[in-house]
Amino acid sequence: MVQVRLADAGDLHMTWTWARGAQGFGTGYTPGPDVDEAVRALAAELPGGGTEGMRRAFESGALATYEEERRLSHMLAEVLWPPGLTDQIRQVSAHLGRPLMRLQPSPRVAQVPWELLAVDGDDSDVRLIDLVDIATTAPASLRQAGITPTGRNPDSDAVVLVLDPRVPGFRADSPLGSVLGQPGSDPALLTLVQRRLDAGTVVPSVATPVEAFRRTDLDRDWLGEVLLKGARRLLYVGHVSGAPVEGGQSEDVTLHLCCGPETTGMTEPVRTHRPLSAKDLLLGTLPLRADGVPGAQLWPAPPRVALIACESGGDLRFAESFGLATAMIHNGAQLVTATRWVLPTSFAFHRLAGLSESVRPLTEAMVAVDAAHEDHDPVRHLGAWQRQRLDQWRADGRIEHSPLLWAALTCIVR
Repeated sequence: MVQVRLADAGDLHMTWTWARGAQGFGTGYTPGPDVDEAVRALAAELPGGGTEGMRRAFESGALATYEEERRLSHMLAEVLWPPGLTDQIRQVSAHLGRPLMRLQPSPRVAQVPWELLAVDGDDSDVRLIDLVDIATTAPASLRQAGITPTGRNPDSDAVVLVLDPRVPGFRADSPLGSVLGQPGSDPALLTLVQRRLDAGTVVPSVATPVEAFRRTDLDRDWLGEVLLKGARRLLYVGHVSGAPVEGGQSEDVTLHLCCGPETTGMTEPVRTHRPLSAKDLLLGTLPLRADGVPGAQLWPAPPRVALIACESGGDLRFAESFGLATAMIHNGAQLVTATRWVLPTSFAFHRLAGLSESVRPLTEAMVAVDAAHEDHDPVRHLGAWQRQRLDQWRADGRIEHSPLLWAALTCIVR
């Protein structure tokens, strides 16, 4: 395993240290202006919020065409990646097999899809994900709450599924509407839920898979109750609303459940809905009343959490990272799979790229994350799926295999 740490100090500084059977270390350095130029070039190609931001990514963004994506990945590697570390990785791989890289990004480069970096020079298409499995390390300052709620069952095998919940006050075709489409219209999603039903306990309890989608009863109180009973996994697929990086308040990022405006919380209602913020998850009701309790006692996170939503891992872009992913780790999670940027839905692929409705890239990502979280090594499992996607992208350059979606996913570990 190699631990890589990056730090912003005007320039970008990198250090790495090998462990677990391998020895060695090293340092890297990139001048600040070069880093800023590379980061701006990447940001211009990523999917943005709203219809126009997504349309631009599909119609003219570099991640939508293979040759342009390869050019971008070479540029990012040339600026951000030290060739000496690639050489060490190859040496370790030859003796010990594919290593694990735990990478702790600095805020400035938190959106970089490290998996895509073309690390073997201009004439090669070897990417970093070809050589290593990659996990993102949460900031070193993050600490778990260390609170075990009374009555919680640590041996529970329950899997909590929050799949495209209905947000009060928002129609299915509105900005906070459905991300998965009509319930029952996607056989692969129904198979995913049925697989979980066959394997053990699913919360909420459903008689048929279709009942797990677009529910109206999955609010924060319900979520707290089921997490307090104990669970081994949480899979959330829905909406996350990010906070502006320039504002510096990563705790203001919000998760959208079925909470009405009367729900107790620290965010202002939006229409007839009160979002659940990272601040709520961290502080609970402590700021709201004299007998308040911390968030870790209200929403204790299971060991593995997946937040498949727009920029759900965006808290790492802040100097002080207290967003949704880090809040889940603070509340007890050991691993959180989240996303670096705004996710295109399958509907976006249909509308903007003209794909058949039978092709559902978001569903395929959900299935891959679900399978990874069932595996004893979720990082390696997800990395294998990403390599498969990359191989398909190299082979045919089809938009459904592009990194627009799969390269956004990262496993954040403490």
